[in-house]
Amino acid sequence: MVRFIDVAHMRDWVSTVGVAEIIRGMAGYVEDDFRRWDQFEKAPRVASHSQVGVIELMPTCDGRNYAFKYVNGHPGNPSRGLQTVTAFGVLADVDSGYPVMWSEMTILTALRTATISAVAARVLARPESTTMALIGTGSQAEFQSIAFRELLGITSLRIWDTDPGALDKFERNAAGLGFDIYRANSASDAAHGADIITTCTADKALATVLTDDMVAPGVHVNAIGGDCPGKTELDAAILHRASIFIEFEEQTRIEGDIQQLDPAHPVTELHLVLNGEAPGRTSASEITVWDAVGFAIEDFSALRYVNDATKGTRFCTDVDLVADPSDPKDLFALVNAGANSLVGVR
Repeated sequence: MVRFIDVAHMRDWVSTVGVAEIIRGMAGYVEDDFRRWDQFEKAPRVASHSQVGVIELMPTCDGRNYAFKYVNGHPGNPSRGLQTVTAFGVLADVDSGYPVMWSEMTILTALRTATISAVAARVLARPESTTMALIGTGSQAEFQSIAFRELLGITSLRIWDTDPGALDKFERNAAGLGFDIYRANSASDAAHGADIITTCTADKALATVLTDDMVAPGVHVNAIGGDCPGKTELDAAILHRASIFIEFEEQTRIEGDIQQLDPAHPVTELHLVLNGEAPGRTSASEITVWDAVGFAIEDFSALRYVNDATKGTRFCTDVDLVADPSDPKDLFALVNAGANSLVGVR
């Protein structure tokens, strides 16, 4: 039997434990796994691109556990009543090869993306940061806000989206979260005076969501919008002024905003900062950019955390996913009775 966390179980777990508590717990798992970066198998995700989106597989292994996530990114889906991003994932035991847990990851990916954003910002943003601009208030916005409140102490939000309905939605959801919220009239207005600017857009285009003039000295840019080849959010001039931090260079060069730069342009992988092998922010006036595209080790951490947190609770169930004959060499015995019953049937 394999533990299974479906959407109902995930909703029950998150609403019972709370988004804030889960992000705090997941942050510890993410940091622990990034600090043992060299133990993991690493490769760019396997992507199947189409005119309307992308479907990806994101695998990794630390020698004891193997994990993968299936995820899509289809920016046009909301116009059809569908989500832009959906996902599920599996955690498996390397010694046996058997899956241990199978989980929904649409909700879980939102939690893990918010978590890694805030983990990165703790070493890249100015410590006294209190105000964040949110440019793009879709599905990720509330999770990002809570993560930055919990891990950095952000209290004020400046929000902007090209869709007024998305702004309305965010204001409804954030009403009880304790933020001072300013509804801006443009992306530039939202960015004005912000210590941290989060860009989270989904259009599959070479867009310039954030222009160079919007980014003042000392700002941390949390660029997390859905990424793929030919999709950007940042004015390249920002990147030339900033210190750039990423997850896995081989993947981010293909999908991140740094695809706009010469391949030799320097970037720093976050695990080096967390391990003290490279500096994060070095001055109050430095501009830092977290060019995040999402990497398999983050999903591994999220699955590992959920597995530990829900094991033996009401927040999971068992599914008969793996055939288990009494004689492991006699798989046919499981279907033999059915096969015999069809003898002579035409």
